[in-house]
Parts: sequence; C-alpha cells; structure tokens
Amino acid sequence: MERRLYTAEHEAFRETVRTFLAKEVIPYYDQWDKDGIVSRDVWRAAGRQGLLGLAVEEEYGGGGDPGFRFSAVLAEEFGRAYTPGFAIGLHNDMIGPYLTSLATPEQKRRWLPGFCSGELVSAIAMTEPGAGSDLQGIRTTAEDKGDHWLLNGSKVFISNGILADLVIVVARTTPEGGAHGLSLLVVERGMEGFERGRNLDKIGQKAQDTAELFFNDVRVPKENLLGDLNGAFVHLMTNLAQERITIAIAAIAGAEHLLEITTEYVKEREAFGRPLARLQHVRFEIAEMATECAVTGAFLDRCIADHEDGKLDAVHASMAKWWATELQKRVADRCLQLHGGYGYMTEYRVAKAFTDGRVQTIYGGTTEIMKEIIGRSLLS
Repeated sequence: MERRLYTAEHEAFRETVRTFLAKEVIPYYDQWDKDGIVSRDVWRAAGRQGLLGLAVEEEYGGGGDPGFRFSAVLAEEFGRAYTPGFAIGLHNDMIGPYLTSLATPEQKRRWLPGFCSGELVSAIAMTEPGAGSDLQGIRTTAEDKGDHWLLNGSKVFISNGILADLVIVVARTTPEGGAHGLSLLVVERGMEGFERGRNLDKIGQKAQDTAELFFNDVRVPKENLLGDLNGAFVHLMTNLAQERITIAIAAIAGAEHLLEITTEYVKEREAFGRPLARLQHVRFEIAEMATECAVTGAFLDRCIADHEDGKLDAVHASMAKWWATELQKRVADRCLQLHGGYGYMTEYRVAKAFTDGRVQTIYGGTTEIMKEIIGRSLLS
C-alpha cells in the first residue's frame, strides 16, 4: 500500500539519511561492535549533516523544528540499517525535548549548540540498581547547599553513559513526596565526584555504550536545575509518548527490513531440491509476517501524524510501543528459523537483529507496563 504520511521533502531527507548511513556508519559499525562504543567522530559527522537537534531552534544550530515526521524518517532508516549502537534517537527524540522545553535561555546558550554539532553527547539517568520503571524507588539524592546541589547516588543501564558530556539525572530533592519529590539536574563531564563505572557487556547492541554512573558529593550548580524544582515526575511523563513512539517506529522498520531479507533468502535457498519459497509452510510464515507488519505500520503512521499534531496520548503511544516491539521480536525469531543454521551465524543480519532487538520490549517501559497503562485507562 502506498504510504500517505510523507511528502517529497521527507523522502529527500530520507535519501540524505541513507547516504549518511552508507558513508559514516555502516562501514565502521562492526568495529564499533567489537569496541563496545561508537566513535565520537560519527556524532560530529551527524552534526555537520544536520541530523542532530532537528527540533532545536535555528539560532542554536538546530533544524528549527520541521515537524516530527522528519524524526520519524530518521528512526525508520536507522531501524532498517540495524545500527542501534549509534543512539541518535535517544539524543534527538528522548533527551532533546527536555532541553528545548525546559531549559532556560542561559542553559540553551550553554548546551544546545554543542548538542546540535555533536560536540556534546547526551544521556538521561533514571534507572538505578534497585529502581527501574518505578520512580518512587529512586534513592539518588540532591541536597540543597545554598549555591549548589550536593548529588549522591548511582545509576545503571545508562545508554551513552561512557560518551555522554551532559547527563540529565533524576534525583530526589525532598525527603518525602514519593515520585513527586524528584528533580532533574544536569551533570556535566568533568564535574568532581562524577565517575563512570563499567561499560556493561550486553547480549546485543554492543556498540551502544551502556554504563554504570556514580555520583559522590558532586557539586551541581543551582543553574543546572532543569525545569521545575520537584517537577521531574510531570516532566518525565510529558515526554514519554515521544520516547515510546520513536522506539516503535524503529521496531517496525527493523521488522519490515528483516522480512525483506528473509523473503529474498527463501527464494534462493534450496531444500530437498527446490527453493524454500515453494514450501507451503514458508509461504504461510511470510504471509503472516507481512500482514502483521502492514497492519502495524498503518497504525504507527496514524500515531506519527497524531503526535505531530499534538494529539497522541499515553495510551496509544503505549499500544504502539508494546505491539511494534513484540512484533519485531517475533519477526526476528521466525526469520532466524527460516534461515536455518545460517541464521545462527553472526555474519548474517538476522542473527544480529535477533540479539540487538531483544531489549526493545524492555527499555522505554516494558511490555508489561505498557499493558498496565492501557488496562488502567479502560478499566479505571
């Protein structure tokens, strides 16, 4: 079916993204996987190409907010390329909104030019060893010391944790108040007491530096408070819809591309003297996956359009996130099976897709939490 979501301008941007991936990312990606981290050079290259800070005002070097569909194109192409280690979506679509909507003019002048040029890589630190999706369990504290905050605590599973120059830290700024006693503090590279732990060894997305972070009596200037004091819960909830739809977009793009690869593979691969594609079971598998991807893609296109119009709510974003990521997981598993023994070899795209995509149903809110959000809306 012809998609009606994008204009010629969006498709021209898509070609720019594909050229960037072919030149600056794909040739180096295997080495980044081995290194456990991407090169800082690729961040600066993305900045020069205008791929960072699409929603940032032009005066700070950004794209002037051309609309979320451009971000969706970026997410689709990175999803198709299976290059999750270069966390451009995290930088642009998950952390960017905090800076554009909450930062003061002075903070914007300090941080946004580097954010858009790729000189300042960003991260957000919520998860702790004893607190994942439950914000009430956060134990990292920031004590008011008059002219600064004294930050103490630790975070884990932080994407961009090793490379990050700016880390938005969720910390408790009041002794009481549960999730409503939290604030956002921006910790900058080089602050005394800010230390990085291990670059964690994961089963997939190995090029993505995922780290432990430690804060030991870090003196965070008062001017690094982002947004309202004790307002982090509201700020975090406000931006979750975009985070989840971005993950969903990459998930369906990855699933569709994996289906394309597998479709070609079963046409060429022979068993018992004939191509796999001539086996009814294989045709049924391809038919089922193609239908699921088409239906999911149509729903996501509607979600993208609604989000650009400011109409996407938490419930539909949650539906998109859990369904698309679970579909990606199922497609990866079924495509690997259709590849047989070759699918288990890391030199084949399907093997990496199987391990890289597994975390999609976990970060950004697990599938179970997405269902809880949807269920509450229908039954409360």
